[in-house]
Amino acid sequence: MKGLMSVLLLLSATLSLSAAVVIAATAVVDDELATLRKSPLNIQPEPPVMSHPLNTDHIPRRSYPMQPPLIPHKIDNYQVDLNVNKCMSCHARSRVEETQARMISVTHYMDRDGNFLAELSPRRYFCQQCHVVQTDAKQLVGTDFTDLDTLIDQEL
Repeated sequence: MKGLMSVLLLLSATLSLSAAVVIAATAVVDDELATLRKSPLNIQPEPPVMSHPLNTDHIPRRSYPMQPPLIPHKIDNYQVDLNVNKCMSCHARSRVEETQARMISVTHYMDRDGNFLAELSPRRYFCQQCHVVQTDAKQLVGTDFTDLDTLIDQEL
């Protein structure tokens, strides 16, 4: 029985490998590409210039309800790991008066059942799960997105 299983595994691996070779050898015509890279897949284009973080401390209006706020400052070299959360050195409840930073939402002090905790919830500890730094990045694709307030104003 073990010999039969070994033969079947070897046969399966061989078929998978030969299918991968056939797929890899298939030519892709440039006009069939539907990617944002705008070059053939077999050519490595020069990467675009990285966008720069905006360090204005100006918080833009949110585009939709419950959108996590953007981070309005640089966070280069901020340590956020199991031992330290640099964000909390300014945004913790105990530090906002001194730092004049916004306090994080009370929802960050709630567990999954809605109970309030004395400390930051482990589910909300890693800030960049939801929050991103504002940058001067250009849109990669066009959009006709309209924020909720504009839609409400149009209805009135």
